[in-house]
Amino acid sequence: MVTYTELQRDRRRFLALTGLTLPEFELLLTACTRSYERLYLPDQTLAGQPRHRFAGGGRKGVLHSPEQQLLFLLVYLKTYPLQALLAELFELSQSRVNYWIHRLLLILPEALADLGFLPERESSHFAQSQAASGEDPRLIIDGTERRRQRPKNPEKQAAHYSGKQKTHTDKNVVIANVQSKRIGFLSGTYVGKTNDKKIADSESISYPPETVLSKDTGFQGYEPAVKETCQANKKATPRKTHSHGKANEPETVKHSGQSGACTRWRETLPHRERCIPEHQRRRFGFGHGSGLWIAQPSGSKPQAAAEKVTKLLFRITSIVPDHSFTLEDEATRPESWQLTGP
Repeated sequence: MVTYTELQRDRRRFLALTGLTLPEFELLLTACTRSYERLYLPDQTLAGQPRHRFAGGGRKGVLHSPEQQLLFLLVYLKTYPLQALLAELFELSQSRVNYWIHRLLLILPEALADLGFLPERESSHFAQSQAASGEDPRLIIDGTERRRQRPKNPEKQAAHYSGKQKTHTDKNVVIANVQSKRIGFLSGTYVGKTNDKKIADSESISYPPETVLSKDTGFQGYEPAVKETCQANKKATPRKTHSHGKANEPETVKHSGQSGACTRWRETLPHRERCIPEHQRRRFGFGHGSGLWIAQPSGSKPQAAAEKVTKLLFRITSIVPDHSFTLEDEATRPESWQLTGP
C-alpha cells in the first residue's frame, strides 16, 4: 500500500508519483484542508442532511487523513492509471476509488485559487489579473495538445485529428510568465485540427500595455495590442552531402538490357548490387558467340584490374587450347556479336 508516511522518506519517488516536492505538497495540503472543510461541512452528511452523530465515528477508512487523500488525488492526476490499478495501490475497491476521485476533484480548484495558482480562464480579465500579480511583463504564448480517444464519428475524427502530432487530440492555448514560469492564462478547449493563431484570435485575449509577448511560428500574423512581439525564426537545415560535395539526392542511372532502357535508383548500401554504367563494364567474348559481363572497378586504377583479367584469360587458354578467347570493349564489338550471358 502506498502511504504518505513511507513515501515522504524517498523524495525522488515522491516527486515521480505526485509531481510535487515535499514543500510544495505541504503548501497545497494546507489549502486543500481549508477547501475540504468549506465544501464538506462536518455537521452535515453528503446529501446535506444534519448528522445524528459526530464525524469520524466508526471504522477508520484508508483515506482518513488529509495527507493520504491529497496523495491519492495527486497520484491519480499525475500518472492517470486505471481505477482497478489505483485500488490495488491504496487497498480499496474499484467502487470506492471512483467515489473518492469524484469527491476530491472538487476541492482542488478552490485550493489552487486560494493560493493564486489557478490560471485565468476569462480572456477579458487576463490583463487585470496579470497587473494585480505584479509579475514581469514578459510573457510566452504557445499551444498545447493532449491525446484523446479517437471518436467513432468520421466527421469528429477529421476535426480532432492533428497533423502535427499524427493523432487525435484536444488543444488549448496557454500564456506563461518568463520569470515566474507560472501559467497565467488557459484558453478553452478546441479540436486538434484548429490552428494556434485561430484559437488566439477567437479568444480575444487582453494584455497589459507593457507586455513583451514571445511566440512561435504557429502564431504567425498574430499581433495583439502589446508593447512588443518576438517571434523565433526557424533555421534552415543544411542538406547532407556526399564526399564529392554533391547534394544527398538519389542518383539515377540508365541500365540497358534486353527489354530496353530502364531507370533505377543507385543504392548506397554495401550489401546491395549497384547498377553498372556502360563505360565501367567489360565482357569476356567466347569463340562460340556467347559472352559474360564483367564489372570494371570504378577506382582510380582500372588498368591494373584489366591486367588481372588478362592473366586469368591466359591461364584458361593454356588449359583449354581448342577455344579462342578475346577481351574487347562494348563499343568495339559488332552488334551482331552482342549475345550476352546472364
